[in-house]
Amino acid sequence: MINQPPIINIFEKAAIKASKYLKRDFGEIENLQIQSKKISDFVTNADLKSEKILLETLQYYYPNATYITEETGIIKGNEETIVIDPIDGTTNFIHGIPFVSIVIGRIINGEITDGIILNPILNEFYWASKGKGAWCNNKRLRVSKRHQMINCLIGTGIPYADNAHENYLGEIDIISKNSCGLRRIGTASLDLAFVASGKLDGFWERDLNIWDVCSGVILVKEAGGKITLPNGDAWGTESRDILATNTNIHEEMQNKLTLL
Repeated sequence: MINQPPIINIFEKAAIKASKYLKRDFGEIENLQIQSKKISDFVTNADLKSEKILLETLQYYYPNATYITEETGIIKGNEETIVIDPIDGTTNFIHGIPFVSIVIGRIINGEITDGIILNPILNEFYWASKGKGAWCNNKRLRVSKRHQMINCLIGTGIPYADNAHENYLGEIDIISKNSCGLRRIGTASLDLAFVASGKLDGFWERDLNIWDVCSGVILVKEAGGKITLPNGDAWGTESRDILATNTNIHEEMQNKLTLL
C-alpha cells in the first residue's frame, strides 16, 4: 500500500473524530422512529454537530483555506478550497440504512486534488489523491472491465418531492432497458466510490452539489474511470450533473442519455 499523503491523514483524523458521534446518533435513530417530528431535529443536530467537529479539526491545520460546507455555507479564505459534507445520505441516516458517509475534499485552481469518503457505519474509508491512486481500507481500487452496457450495473439518483427534472423517467427507462439493472443507493458519494471500486459500472445523476461528488470524482479518476456531464461535455466543479463510468461504457451510456 502507498503511504497516505499528509492531507489525507488530516482529513481522516477529522472524519474519524466526527464519526464517533454519528455512529452513536445512528444507533439512537430506532428509538425515535415513532416520534417523526423529533427525527428531523435530531438529524439536523447530528449534521451540525458533525460539521462543527470537522471544521474545528480542519481549520486548526488549514486556517487560511476557503471552506464550502453543506450546513454553514462558504467560509472565505485565501488559499485552497476544502469541501465538507458532514452527512451524505441523510435520508438513509433517518431510516437507519447504513449507506451514510462523511465527505471531505480539496480543490486547487478548480481541480479536485484530494478527497476522502468515510462510511462510519460500515467502517469503509475511501481516499484518493492526484497521482496516488484510489484506495479503500488499504486496498487499491480499480474500475470494472465490462465493455457491454447490457451486462453492467448502473447507479443513479431518483428525484423526490419537487426536485424532479423533466426527463428523469425517460432516462431511467432507457438505461434500465439497456443494462442488467439499476441501483439507487441514496448517497452520491458512495455511488461514485462504488464505481471506483468496480461494484457499479456507471452512475449518473442530476442537480447535485459539489459536496456530494467532490471526493467521488477523484476516486473514479484515480481508479481509471471517466467523468463528464451526461451529454459528454467536460465536468467541472461548478457542474450540477454528472456521468461517471468505467470508461469502457462511457460513450454508449452517454449516447443513451442524449437520445431523450
